[in-house]
Amino acid sequence: MTELLKYVLKFIGITLLQVLLLDNVELGSYVNPFPYIYLILILPVNMGRVALLVMGFALGLTLDTFSGTGGIHAVATTLIAYYRPFLLRAQSPREGFELHAVPHINLYGFSWFVGYATLMVAIHHTVLFFLEVFRFAEFFHTLWKIILSGIFSVGIMLLMEVLTVTDRRRK
Repeated sequence: MTELLKYVLKFIGITLLQVLLLDNVELGSYVNPFPYIYLILILPVNMGRVALLVMGFALGLTLDTFSGTGGIHAVATTLIAYYRPFLLRAQSPREGFELHAVPHINLYGFSWFVGYATLMVAIHHTVLFFLEVFRFAEFFHTLWKIILSGIFSVGIMLLMEVLTVTDRRRK
């Protein structure tokens, strides 16, 4: 029950951070950080697919409701929730994940977490920004937006990792 409460509090906190602060950040029409997907990244590895998809959809729908974006966040977060098990399996450590492992930087290392977060952010931002523009006429503008927003999003996620995760080294 305490784990569920922790995730609910993180959900509320990160959603408020995204809606109240980060949705108002736009640097030169290229940088829109969306680190709220950090919640999908740090769910337990053994979480069921249906629960993961529901969580992704709920997170995206919540952002869409507050941002008035018509479902694009719901689509993008549901998609990364769908692909998450495949990416984790592809990037699993040689000895595999522990039973109740949570993908954090202190358990699997900096480079592993950055690679994992970057792949998830790339998928999310590509879907989100191309759905937002809904045309390929501005392909290079959208591509720059994906890259620059992705860098900022991963940077904020790394900052959240450093600030919120206690040191629980693997033995």
